[in-house]
Amino acid sequence: MKKRRAMTIAVYAGTFDPLTEGHVSVVRQAVRLFAHVRVLVAVHPTKKPLFTADERVAMIREALAMMPTVSVAWTSKLVIEHARAIGATHLVRGLRDAADAAWETDLARQNRELAPDLSTIMLPAEAHLAKVSSSELKARAARGDDLEPWCPPSIAAHLRTRIAEQAR
Repeated sequence: MKKRRAMTIAVYAGTFDPLTEGHVSVVRQAVRLFAHVRVLVAVHPTKKPLFTADERVAMIREALAMMPTVSVAWTSKLVIEHARAIGATHLVRGLRDAADAAWETDLARQNRELAPDLSTIMLPAEAHLAKVSSSELKARAARGDDLEPWCPPSIAAHLRTRIAEQAR
């Protein structure tokens, strides 16, 4: 008799302005660990994103459409509030390097103080993807560099279009 896997929900939150292949690498790992992964676009009042929250959600949905256990939403509230509202038990955080690890460890401690019922799991992006952040991806797009190694093709197309619109 097969054991049923408990419905575990994890929230992977970030600005995702835009989604990179490093982010996708983290999602791929998370879907192997959890029954459902919510990719959550976190809207921060001090950040000036290139894309609106709705645009980022739509682009991420398009890029991750082949992963049926992934859903995408956005929030301007605390991530832990959203996680609790959907019954999540875990927060997923992606790591690029040692600097990320220090920052993410502090964030995990803060989240643990606010929400002891939520566990944080940190997943490193694949090594060859660790050097490209969303900011670096935007800089590469502005220079006209090849984007396909660093983000899904649909994201690259949206990014090129937005950079061209801004250049007009």
